[in-house]
Amino acid sequence: RYKARDRSGALFVGTFESANDTGVAGHLTRLGYTPVSIIEEAKGGTAALLSYRFDRVRQEEVIILSRQLLTLINAGIPFIGIFSSLADQTENPALKKVIVEIRKDVEKGGTIADAFEKHPKIFSPLYVNMIRAGEASGMLDVMLERLVMLAEHDAETRARIKAAVRYPLIVVVALIAAFVIVVMFVIPRFASLYDSFDVELPFPTRVMIAINTIAQNYGIFVALAVILSVIGVKRYIQTVTGRLWWDSFKLKIPIFGPIFTKTALSRFARVFGVLTRSGLPILKTLEIVAETVGNKFLSRIVLSLRDSARQGQGISQPLKASGVFPPLVLQMVGVGEETGSMEEMMIKVSEYYDREVEYAIKNLATSLEPIILTVIGGAVLFLALAIFLPWWNLINVVKGGS
Repeated sequence: RYKARDRSGALFVGTFESANDTGVAGHLTRLGYTPVSIIEEAKGGTAALLSYRFDRVRQEEVIILSRQLLTLINAGIPFIGIFSSLADQTENPALKKVIVEIRKDVEKGGTIADAFEKHPKIFSPLYVNMIRAGEASGMLDVMLERLVMLAEHDAETRARIKAAVRYPLIVVVALIAAFVIVVMFVIPRFASLYDSFDVELPFPTRVMIAINTIAQNYGIFVALAVILSVIGVKRYIQTVTGRLWWDSFKLKIPIFGPIFTKTALSRFARVFGVLTRSGLPILKTLEIVAETVGNKFLSRIVLSLRDSARQGQGISQPLKASGVFPPLVLQMVGVGEETGSMEEMMIKVSEYYDREVEYAIKNLATSLEPIILTVIGGAVLFLALAIFLPWWNLINVVKGGS
């Protein structure tokens, strides 16, 4: 761990791997820094290794990192000092290690974009290409500002969706828990009582007893079958064909499908507009958008736009042929092509979809309430009939016998 000052006297703190302190001092001197102190740092033990292996980098941490990077760039600090400062301020061991590796790559003369590109699990293709465009144009701070804007917009949308579905999920989980308790603990006691009377059990009770029997005798096999099915579906979705089917299916789910569609289209339009404004070629822009739209079904549509643009044609006709975009969006894209203001039109398209998504999320709870009430009412009625109908039959038997 070293402390060093640059030519202007600013102090920087960081770490560097070397065989001895002389190697660290020589490295800092070649970079134009004056070493102040160099102290050998103790190696991390097993706990640190396990912490790194299991820690993951959340999207919120990447947003904070980008904000800090933007602030330090605007302050005029050299990149070596920037990444040293970021590494010191980062608490996540996994992200800290990545920042240190990025700093080493930059120290060796590599570009920042190439250093970020070596960590695809943390930095998306959109992130890397925006950084590369910023380095090439000398507007890295502008590109970072737009990146943060995109990331914060996506995080805000995800947070709103999670907040909207939190209550329905709690209700469903509570209903499932109640059903399991009744099947596993209540029904067996009633079943032993019913066996002592020569009474025909009602249909709901017989169903509950059958479920209890299956759970007790074949519960392990049922659970194993469910686990294997889930694993099989996940592996199928990881394939190209399975991913395409799943992404297409998500867009058709009632209530949630329109939200997924509008969110993906908003992301498509916003990223397209930002990259176009950044000066990237149209073919490269469409290639990046296809990778970052988050839906393989829509990615194919975007790739068809790229093929159309490569042939010198516009993108409005492929958009119309896809059948996904509404007429208003097609008109705005057409106007953008004719007037040369495509980036402005795409930003307006994104804002239009943002309003649609916000409205859909606000009404999500209202749309789910009838379904939830129907499911809860049906489940409660079924459980009540399964438990209380036999009691009524037993009372009638007792009255008849007396």
